Amino acid sequence: MKNTLLLLLVQVFVYSSYAQVSRSDTVQLGINEQNTIYVKALFNKMDTLTLNFDSGSSDITLKNSVLQAKLSSKVELYQVPYELKIGNRTYTAPVYDTELSGHGTDGRFGWDLFKDHVVELNYDKGILVVHSEMPADIANDSTFTRLQIDYFANCFSVSSSLMQSGIDHKGPFLFDTGYQRTAMVDVDLMKEANFPAADMEVIKKVIMKNGMGEDIPVITSNLDGLKIGDYVLPDVPVQQITARKPLKGMNIHILGNEVLKRFNTFLDFKSDVVLLKPNKLFGDRYIEKDNVST
Repeated sequence: MKNTLLLLLVQVFVYSSYAQVSRSDTVQLGINEQNTIYVKALFNKMDTLTLNFDSGSSDITLKNSVLQAKLSSKVELYQVPYELKIGNRTYTAPVYDTELSGHGTDGRFGWDLFKDHVVELNYDKGILVVHSEMPADIANDSTFTRLQIDYFANCFSVSSSLMQSGIDHKGPFLFDTGYQRTAMVDVDLMKEANFPAADMEVIKKVIMKNGMGEDIPVITSNLDGLKIGDYVLPDVPVQQITARKPLKGMNIHILGNEVLKRFNTFLDFKSDVVLLKPNKLFGDRYIEKDNVST
């Protein structure tokens, strides 16, 4: 009897320890026609909001219209931490204001809420999962390509390559699920590398707006290929920044969610690595290919 009881206690301890190590929290992940990904979250224990997961930003950012008319209480901006419950977990971060956010959302939350965790974006299943550890089967899956995370100014980047006219240019890319298009390429970086940007066919010229509502002139051109880890996306319409860079004073390209949504993703902020594997959206047609205008 004593030995049986001891065995049961050992089994309970092992199971409890395993559950602690491998604890995961799953929430429904939506994506709309503009490539905005979003979840439902409870802000400040009172208000249910639809928020964009924007890996190119940090903390919590809410639209001015939401701050003024949708919340149950007034928010003190910039310094006071507020609770944000996503699934069964509660995170705390200061709140910032913005004029614009992803289509159909009340605001956004950034990658740094998940420091020391692993975030899974599974577009095949429509779920966002926060893991305490990288699942063992994923860590051993050779079909995932791996990219090292480099941190800077409370953001993070990965290395990828632009391909044009037989030339490959490898450089830093902000990993930005909040940017709705494919990729924004930095003109200065391309000039430094003597990249043949002039060979890219211009598709159209437009004025876009950043998160604060400021105008940014953008040229959309066709890139021969975009290489992300082991995978190459051919004939990608990319945007060239001509003024008002999104990250002031920095020369960096941007990977947007019209590209990133094509991969089931694990953002491992414990080991500083991104794992990507093509999903059902990999072959989707690009929006700019359907809406060509001059």
